[in-house]
Amino acid sequence: MTAHAPTDHRILVIDDEVQIRRALRTILEARGYDVSCAESGAAAMRELTTQTPDLVVLDLSLPDTDGIELCEQMRTWLAAPILVLSVRSDETDKIAALETGADDYLTKPFSAGELVARVGALLRRAAGTTSAPPVLALNDLTIDIASHRVLRDGVEVTLTPIEFGILAVLAQNADRLVTWSQISDAVWGPDWLADVRTIRVHVSNLRKKIEVHPAVPRYILTEPGVGLRLTTR
Repeated sequence: MTAHAPTDHRILVIDDEVQIRRALRTILEARGYDVSCAESGAAAMRELTTQTPDLVVLDLSLPDTDGIELCEQMRTWLAAPILVLSVRSDETDKIAALETGADDYLTKPFSAGELVARVGALLRRAAGTTSAPPVLALNDLTIDIASHRVLRDGVEVTLTPIEFGILAVLAQNADRLVTWSQISDAVWGPDWLADVRTIRVHVSNLRKKIEVHPAVPRYILTEPGVGLRLTTR
């Protein structure tokens, strides 16, 4: 086999079959990629919180979770491309995977050449994109985007799905302005335009839970007439 120069790209393979994990590692490492593997959804989340990959190869049939659900969960914070690799060839599975955030879909069995070509194409298209850290630590506040957990002074804070959605989109864009319409699209979806007053009510409730002084917020700052900013300073 022809030797390939090492690359800076790290790939996470998520598959419950040890033979497939070994085969993928061999194929990808031969092309110079840095490969790590996970045999379950839980193991994948542990890997993801340790180091963010440049690309994920995901099998849909996992022992502890459905791959499509895991794909959707990862996509809440991970910007890296996701290549689904599955024995499921039904069109509905492909559509579901792509609609929940997968970038490409390859059916097993596959050829090494096609796998490498698709990985290379996805990495080229993703060049320059970055993922928000799965865990954002801000003094007394910890936002674990991957696990959907928020801690204040080490104590878990209970947030509603909308409150967490708002906080997650702000954390993904930490120190950057997020407009009201961007928050609406991210939390409620592009087909629903949330009223700014509605968002403000949820933000007010969120501040009461995570801010020491909600009336004088330290983290979630309002840019008058424009949107919100989560500051890390």
